[in-house]
Amino acid sequence: MHTEGVDDLSARDAAGRSVAVPTCTHSPLCPAADGPDREAAHVLVAHPEQGWSLLCNGIVLFDDTGELLPDCSIIAPHRPTDVHPEMFTRLART
Repeated sequence: MHTEGVDDLSARDAAGRSVAVPTCTHSPLCPAADGPDREAAHVLVAHPEQGWSLLCNGIVLFDDTGELLPDCSIIAPHRPTDVHPEMFTRLART
């Protein structure tokens, strides 16, 4: 895969398969896939009709806020309402 702003590098996933890992060439660089700000990376490919986007750092970000990382690990959906639902209930009443 070659996309504007990204160069491909060869890497191995957890099963030892060869996979392409994008390397950001944006300025400033996009956050790393393992960084806390990883979701701030540029969107390379968007498929809103399918509910996902590919970010420059190799993450597939789903509309439900779940993520598939380049190493094939997953991050479960993490909406703000899941963290402190009592705050949103209180705000809705005011």
